[in-house]
Amino acid sequence: MHTVISSPTREVVIGPDQPFCVIGERINPTGRKIFQEQLRAGDLSRIALDVAQQVAGGATVLDVNMGVPLADEVELMVQAVTMIQELTDLPLCLDSSVIEALEAGLSTYQGKALVNSVTAEDDRLAAILPLVKRHGAAIIALPNDEFEIPYDPERRLELARKVVTVATTEYGIALEDVLIDPLAMPIGADTSLVIKTLETIELIASELGVNMTLGASNVSFGMPDRATLGAVFLPLAMRAGLTSAIMDARSSELVRAVRAGDLLLDRDPWGGAWIAAHRSQRAAGES
Repeated sequence: MHTVISSPTREVVIGPDQPFCVIGERINPTGRKIFQEQLRAGDLSRIALDVAQQVAGGATVLDVNMGVPLADEVELMVQAVTMIQELTDLPLCLDSSVIEALEAGLSTYQGKALVNSVTAEDDRLAAILPLVKRHGAAIIALPNDEFEIPYDPERRLELARKVVTVATTEYGIALEDVLIDPLAMPIGADTSLVIKTLETIELIASELGVNMTLGASNVSFGMPDRATLGAVFLPLAMRAGLTSAIMDARSSELVRAVRAGDLLLDRDPWGGAWIAAHRSQRAAGES
């Protein structure tokens, strides 16, 4: 199954037979005090550096989150989307829990966006899915509701099934435009949680066949040497059925890990992308 998102001049295809989709996570003020202060002051200049670093790192899509306390998130989203589309032709993933910000971002965006995200809560589905349908976007859905963030993979599958059913039958959204986030939980809290995530990915891939994404940095949160943990986790998740991740595209260790996964899982014919990346890295080192 292929999910297609686009900018005016570039199309990105997400699917199990495609190269892994790296969604750059950096354009997000969470945990970035200086960036938050800049955005509250109406200064978006830092975004240009974030875009450049992620494009250079190998991102294929950029996540855009403008959720800053005491700031006008709607206006910031409009400004950020406009600015980023002038800087790069990568498609965007519009990330907000505020309906008005999503509406403004989708109205501004040129192309077919990915929306991050919706949960299985009835109220959230009713609020966000009509917006996604109206703008012809694709959606990331989380298998949790107002009652729980499930531990059991079977329960996560049940809630993912609910979202897919509601989106496709009640709102007419194409199945390929529904991505599921299987819920990556921090291994620092419970070392069994990654196994549960991998089991969830396998169940969803087997029964629903939809594309999946997750916040890769969640897995290593609170642990030392996070890049190594992420670099091991991502190929495991790819083998289980994960087709994209919201991740630090500036990390050469993480990006190399997924590109190695592409090669070893036969998603890089004849190793062309792997060899080209290696030659480019050597040339950069020699210069």
